Amino acid sequence: MEEITRLLSAKSKLLKNLALLGYQHLAFGSISDCISLITEENISEERLGQMDLFMISEIKKPKDGAMEIKFFDRLKALEKLGAETEERGGAVPFYEALEKGAMALTKRDE
Repeated sequence: MEEITRLLSAKSKLLKNLALLGYQHLAFGSISDCISLITEENISEERLGQMDLFMISEIKKPKDGAMEIKFFDRLKALEKLGAETEERGGAVPFYEALEKGAMALTKRDE
């Protein structure tokens, strides 16, 4: 029983950390691939598979041929990260997330 409880606890922590990573990706991730999806005309399946479209919540293609893309709300992702930080009892992880996001953005711009 103790081992099962330990494994369930580890799984729960893992899922929580994966969710936090997802929120970080939503809050600080680049939308350049999403913009390429709109602007490029003939995208190969290989190129499409390499694109980071994590920030997209919905894609519609109305009858007029245009493409409508809805993104996840970055502010809500930041709120979730902030709430998790408060739950843990400190702002250090939140600032670490901000720092990682800023570093990712500067690396992308280089």
